[in-house]
Amino acid sequence: MVYHAGAVEDVQKELGADPVRGLTSEEAERRQKKYGLNQLKEKKKKTTLQRLLDQFKDVMILILMAAAAVSFVVACVEGEAGEFFEPVLILLIVVLNAVMGVAQESKAEKALDALKTLSAPHAKVLRDGEEKVIESSELVPGDVIRLEAGDFVPADARLLISASLKCEESALTGESVPAEKEAQAEVGEEAPLGDRSNMVFSGCSVTYGTATAMVTATGMNTEMGKIADLLEGEKETGTPLQKKLAQLGKYLGFVAIGACAVIFAVGIMNGIPPMEIFMTAVSLAVSAIPEGLPAIVTIVLSIGVQRMAGKNAIIRSLPAVETLGSASVICSDKTGTLTQNRMTLVQAYTAQSEEREEIGTENSEAVKKLLEYGTLCSNGTVTFSEEGEQHVGDPTETAIVAAAYKNGLEKEALNQQYPRLAELPFDSDRKLMSTIHQMGDKLVVIVKGAFDVMEQRCSRGDMEKARRINDEMSSRALRVLAIGYKEIDRIPEELTSEELEQSLIFAGLVGMIDPPREEAGVAVEVCRRAGIKPVMITGDHVVTASAIAQQLGILSDGDRAITGTQLDQMSEEELEAAVSEIAVYARVSPENKIRIVKAWQKKGHVVSMTGDGVNDAPALKAADIGCAMGITGTDVAKGAADMTLTDDNFATIVDAVREGRGIYANIKKVVGFLLGTNIGEVVAVFVSMLLWHKSPFMSMQLLWINLVTDSLPAIALGMEPVEENVMEQKPKPKEESLFANGYGIRIALQGLLFGVLTMIAFKLGESQTGLTEGGRTMAFMVLALSQVIQAFNMRSDRSLFRTGLFGNKKLNLAALASAGLVLILLFTPLSTVFQLIYLPVGLYLTAAGLILVPVVFMEIMKAVTR
Repeated sequence: MVYHAGAVEDVQKELGADPVRGLTSEEAERRQKKYGLNQLKEKKKKTTLQRLLDQFKDVMILILMAAAAVSFVVACVEGEAGEFFEPVLILLIVVLNAVMGVAQESKAEKALDALKTLSAPHAKVLRDGEEKVIESSELVPGDVIRLEAGDFVPADARLLISASLKCEESALTGESVPAEKEAQAEVGEEAPLGDRSNMVFSGCSVTYGTATAMVTATGMNTEMGKIADLLEGEKETGTPLQKKLAQLGKYLGFVAIGACAVIFAVGIMNGIPPMEIFMTAVSLAVSAIPEGLPAIVTIVLSIGVQRMAGKNAIIRSLPAVETLGSASVICSDKTGTLTQNRMTLVQAYTAQSEEREEIGTENSEAVKKLLEYGTLCSNGTVTFSEEGEQHVGDPTETAIVAAAYKNGLEKEALNQQYPRLAELPFDSDRKLMSTIHQMGDKLVVIVKGAFDVMEQRCSRGDMEKARRINDEMSSRALRVLAIGYKEIDRIPEELTSEELEQSLIFAGLVGMIDPPREEAGVAVEVCRRAGIKPVMITGDHVVTASAIAQQLGILSDGDRAITGTQLDQMSEEELEAAVSEIAVYARVSPENKIRIVKAWQKKGHVVSMTGDGVNDAPALKAADIGCAMGITGTDVAKGAADMTLTDDNFATIVDAVREGRGIYANIKKVVGFLLGTNIGEVVAVFVSMLLWHKSPFMSMQLLWINLVTDSLPAIALGMEPVEENVMEQKPKPKEESLFANGYGIRIALQGLLFGVLTMIAFKLGESQTGLTEGGRTMAFMVLALSQVIQAFNMRSDRSLFRTGLFGNKKLNLAALASAGLVLILLFTPLSTVFQLIYLPVGLYLTAAGLILVPVVFMEIMKAVTR
């Protein structure tokens, strides 16, 4: 059936669905088995075997395998059984390396799949006669769905009812202007996609209005599904940091291959057997290049992202984690993010009292009477349970009801004691609400509303003093309501304002505010220490916004608060010049948000911006880090954002920045560790060949060091807990190199140290045993175990003795495993296979001293750097 051309009744009949009750759960389950899940066909995932084979595509691994093949051929020609061990061992190490690579990739992929589940879109659907929220993937043809502004359309559907509906369909039609939709529109069978105004399409979004629709197609059968093959061509791209590290790996590769060519030439000229020097050169090239670095970075990033998800921040892309660490400006909404999004009564003033009274749990009898009147004249309700307070109704009314409850005045009990007999509802013209109650043998009218209106209607009470108190409360950004009452003889036949809301007795004033979140103030202080500028952006009044901003510490000396109107009057140049001084923007539009973001970006800052509405999407995209609200945010806002806050809390953004900084610091540690140790290997072999015309390592010894002391400690180092002082540092500039501020020089010096220590160990071992094997055993032990020790040195820029040895349990386990595998080679029969020998006790003690030298060196370097 052509769904857009048929009558609604025919569509319902064709799909066999009830537009009032929707499908039953059993029918939906049956249809899901028939039509499958409502999702586009994903790119086919690689099998474990394909992943394993991919590990062998690396150029360095191919060179190593070629070398093993050459070695195998030589062994066959020479016919000695012992000669076969080396090529077999090389292949074994290559396979082990590949298996570890697959395990790492699988771990990273699982982490990212878990995130996809966390951020899966949802749909409002009628099932079994009830409206439910389900994952969009569970929709089936015939489902009745509800749509409103901000929703993504979860499947192709025919409209049943629509009200001022507009949909953004540029992804399908290319039209930049939202398309108007009408459930009753008659559309021809041949109408192009853009003219099917009685249909909504999967992947598009609702920009205005509401609708009820019946799903006609899901998954690959939708219009979006028909072009899914085009979407499937999407390439997997690394994060900016991964690309930089991959590029670095290539440069190091050229350097290593050049060094190996020199080593090979020197070896040949000095009579070293060609096969031996060839294998050494190839092994050095492979172990010198940290080809696993991009994969380790992926693991560190994805584990960090999982950690953030546990702290209410869902990250949609790995590059966002890198950017988070550089955030220097956080632009945040006020309501619900910096505040509790719950009006709270904080002050009251009664006609009998001299001054205002703070609201607590044991207020004066006069204030309790005022709260009693206010509660009786309210329709809002507050329920209390283990989950906390549940406010239903107008926030100003629920604030009064909650304050009364805290003073022992329950609304239900009050309504029973003083039953409501009649009501004159609130309207925006009068700005008043009135109720009539039976209080004993009296009829009492209670009126509440804006003070400026009530002032004219009260005939008893010191209204001049009341005005002064009202002005004082308003200047503190409190929302003020006045309460009055009077007794009447009878209930009028017709309830009118003139009869009920005149000649009132003034009872008092109540002042309320949406209070700041307690944790937001702490988070702002953390921002200040971390060199991050917090900025408040709100649609609220400038007085209210400024008061909250001052309480939180956002608006401090030298900062300004401006309105959207003032912002509109500023040119781009004026805004750019003044933006550093403006801490509060009040009464702003979503368009204003984009200008604010761009003004900060022009000054070289990395900007985070929060948003929840459809109109916030452009600003969220323009920001370096768009943060959507998980509770109040629309699907469109979440789709445009890099991060979703599941608790809508400002403190969560600051926590995410802290995690981002910690992740970047951990990646920096991993890079420093791997490059420093690899440079040490190159220096040791290269300089030894030039000075002594012999290598301190056999090829298999080098490969073993590379296998056991690189990967395990490096991954564990990437899981280092975030350091306490990470938010005491200034933000990292966006384009700053990983090796900035002398870090590259420090890595080179560390590499030089490892190279020198290895050469000293080699010479000591050779001279005291009289054997090259003795020198190589000493060099192997010192380089391998000093690398394990170096992983602990790299944990922090602070002294190892201050951070402690046991703060990272995973690193402790990795170090034990790596050291254990090295010791197995040194002190078991396997040593003969690797051409290692047992050494005199004195040399082991000397080796222990050399192994600990990096600790002393790093402590001195850290002290100098600090």
